[in-house]
Amino acid sequence: METGYITTPFGRRPMTLAMVRRQVTTEQAAAASSVDKWRVFRDVGDARSRLGLQDRALAVLNALLSFFPAVELSSEKNLIVFPSNAQLSARANGIAGTTLRKCLGMLVEAGIIIRKDSPNGKRYARKGDEGDIEDAYGFSLAPLIARASEFAALAQDVAAEQRRFRIAKDRLTIVRRDVRKLITVGMEEKLAGDWAAAEACFIEIVGRFARRPTLPDLIASLDEMSLLHEEVSRMLETQEKIEKNDGNDIAFGCHIQNSNTESCNELEPRFEKKQGEKSVPTKRTERKGEPEAFPLSMVLRACPEIGSFGPGGSIGSWREMMSAAVTIRSMLGVSPSAYEDACEVMGQAAAAIAIACIYERAGHINSAGGYLRDLTAKARRGEFSLGPMLFALLRANSRPVRASA
Repeated sequence: METGYITTPFGRRPMTLAMVRRQVTTEQAAAASSVDKWRVFRDVGDARSRLGLQDRALAVLNALLSFFPAVELSSEKNLIVFPSNAQLSARANGIAGTTLRKCLGMLVEAGIIIRKDSPNGKRYARKGDEGDIEDAYGFSLAPLIARASEFAALAQDVAAEQRRFRIAKDRLTIVRRDVRKLITVGMEEKLAGDWAAAEACFIEIVGRFARRPTLPDLIASLDEMSLLHEEVSRMLETQEKIEKNDGNDIAFGCHIQNSNTESCNELEPRFEKKQGEKSVPTKRTERKGEPEAFPLSMVLRACPEIGSFGPGGSIGSWREMMSAAVTIRSMLGVSPSAYEDACEVMGQAAAAIAIACIYERAGHINSAGGYLRDLTAKARRGEFSLGPMLFALLRANSRPVRASA
């Protein structure tokens, strides 16, 4: 019945190159002998977000399939169904005629069905002397056979993404709960750290939660909340009071006001040491130059200015990040020896992050080289962590999202 002839729609309906390609692809994929029409329908339904289909379009597709008498769609059978709009509307829960035509257009545009219009645009079939259908005009269901494996793969991909979404949502819920309770412990026990600032950060992050988050939204919120969890946990473990002369500084860092790198404690926390206590360097392992605690996406959100120095105006890997940092190092007037010393003590990726943070706050620093040397010295003594610096910039560069009315 399917002749391979490329057909065009009736009347003013346009013909596009994409429709031609779909017809050719459908004809070439005739090797698939048969598929269960309802199994394919379920796959299309699961993958509807990827195919650009709405629920009503699925109801119309379900009605079209109901006019095909067999359960199996086979290339050996006539795959064209030809119900009238009135019949389709009745089987699609009484859908309005305008909506019905729109949904049919969506199914055609998505490559789910193919139009085979008659000379006058009507849908009908001609039968031979023995009662068999010789020719029919309506909608061809052949793409459901040709693309059955594609629809199945899309459905599996959507299911996997939904699993990742649920996992990320569960993790965010747990981390949010943990941070809230840990901050409460710090405030009630009056432990070291500015817990009011920690609580303000927590409220700010929660306030940016989207009402209907996507997977990237959840990952971004989870990154920020995890970093806050790391800092709050470290503050709890210290259990010491902040130095009196640092009373106005918050544990997550303050703006740099001058270039005196010997006395400034901006962007990183400081705590008093117990008598006789020795500073123990913080061990931050790196894997192929990538700090395990800081995803590249988080760094780029905290330091967006460095992105324009990547190839093509964007950064997509840690190698590109470190290359851009070398360029910025020269622009800031940081000597090669100072940067090499930072790379040796912090690691190449961590040094690149430090340079990006300094460039982000360049207007507040008179001597970038001196400031980097100060950070390197503190890192050598185990008194410097990138976390507070990044989190301070994340807060500064994040724009609060207005809740819709």
